[in-house]
Amino acid sequence: MSDLDYVEPLLSPPTTPTYGTALEQDPPETLKPARSIEDDVLPETAVVGRTIGWGSAYIIVISRVIGSGIFAMPGAIVKTVGSPGLALLMWVVGALVAWCGLAITLEYGCMLPRSGGEKVYLEYTFRRPRFLASTLVAVQAVLLGFTASNCIVFAKYTLFALKFEPSDAAVKALAVGLLTAITIVHGCFYKSGIWIQNILGWAKVVLIVFVIVTGFFVVAFRRETEPSAEGISLGFPADDLWRGSNWSWGVLSTAFFKIFYSYAGLGNINNVLNEVKNPVRTLKTVGPVALMTACVMYLLVNVAYLSVVPIEDIKQSGELIAALFFERVFGPGFGNVFLPLAVAVSAAGNVMVVTFSLVTHQGMAQKGISANFLSKARVNQEVARQGFLPYASLLASSRPFNAPMGGLIVHYVPSLLVIVLPPSADVYAFIADVEGYAGQFFAVATSSGLLWLRYKKPDLYRPFKAWIPGVWLRIALCIGLIAAPFFPPKHGTGDVGFFYATYALVGLGV
Repeated sequence: MSDLDYVEPLLSPPTTPTYGTALEQDPPETLKPARSIEDDVLPETAVVGRTIGWGSAYIIVISRVIGSGIFAMPGAIVKTVGSPGLALLMWVVGALVAWCGLAITLEYGCMLPRSGGEKVYLEYTFRRPRFLASTLVAVQAVLLGFTASNCIVFAKYTLFALKFEPSDAAVKALAVGLLTAITIVHGCFYKSGIWIQNILGWAKVVLIVFVIVTGFFVVAFRRETEPSAEGISLGFPADDLWRGSNWSWGVLSTAFFKIFYSYAGLGNINNVLNEVKNPVRTLKTVGPVALMTACVMYLLVNVAYLSVVPIEDIKQSGELIAALFFERVFGPGFGNVFLPLAVAVSAAGNVMVVTFSLVTHQGMAQKGISANFLSKARVNQEVARQGFLPYASLLASSRPFNAPMGGLIVHYVPSLLVIVLPPSADVYAFIADVEGYAGQFFAVATSSGLLWLRYKKPDLYRPFKAWIPGVWLRIALCIGLIAAPFFPPKHGTGDVGFFYATYALVGLGV
């Protein structure tokens, strides 16, 4: 890439406020772009102004990071790696790798303080071939923007609570029913959908805290040698901590994908920086605090599960590990009906939030309005504005119910296919693997692009700088994960019942 692609860095003349001074506060209206090729390095204020404070920014990040995965993913990870010790180690290592990725996102966000997130960073860094970065982000947003995994969690927990046989057809039918119902609610009853998803979001937070407190109470105040009436075998499995560990790189890679899936969203606030007060100052603290919160909560929940549910039951639980935990602690009724239904409702709320944030950009773009929590939508909004979606005028229309029905349909179709085509027992793990594998290519691009910009444009103002060894570590791990399908597991199958490298083929196809 030649210097002609950048022309020259945008430098403020001596008579105007310096870029660093202006950026730490709300940008003054007098700070205008001087050369359009470098506009991305200037702060940009949204039409509605800067309305997101630190607290709202934290909620935007943490509500995206902590989803239904905390109720469904631990069992799949233990099954994949074989032992509780290795599973806990993977959660800690995953948090460290997530920090490396977050540091890269922080440097980009402080250097290019605009809404759009990864799309803005890739377009700024890789200008040739023209539109390549934009096209890749657009394809990923449309084809991998489905919410099938949480629909499956909702179906399985609902069937468990109602004592129905979780057959493949029943799970798929209930999951498709939820997806269809939420599409209708958001497409026809716009404001009601927002109100419902906010209520369900707070219910999820309360439920997670309840799980952690319950696990702590069981371990701390009940004797390990005295099983309860429900047959609970209490106590953390310290003696069998590493028994059955599978250190195969092909197996560990799929565990990494699931953990990255659970930590996804730490850079969520980068997608709405145009609306954030003091964007750089907020950005440098919100992400790290959210990461620490998520890491502590994930570890505590895993310890709670492992202290109550036998390891073999965990491996066979699939996405129902939280249901087994509640059943063994509270017994019939409250434990195996009410609480699993609460998890199902939480998963439904996550589907509503993700669906809403993925599609509302079409209607918002035309009206010039926004909502604080539409972080993912900003990426899609940038995609739509540049004409990367066919029939843009139709899909951007908010008729007839003043809601983005066209965008909802675009989201509905790939989600429906992902629910219906694979076996329901493997859908959750498969989705995490596909999204994780495809995401490694973007991670390599952003990481290497950061190093490239350090070399080509050292004079850009960087209020935050990522630790270079951490950047190289992330690049090395991403390349290793991309190569993981070339290291087949011993029995030819990984964490799914079909060809172990199917996730890689689908990711490469996307």
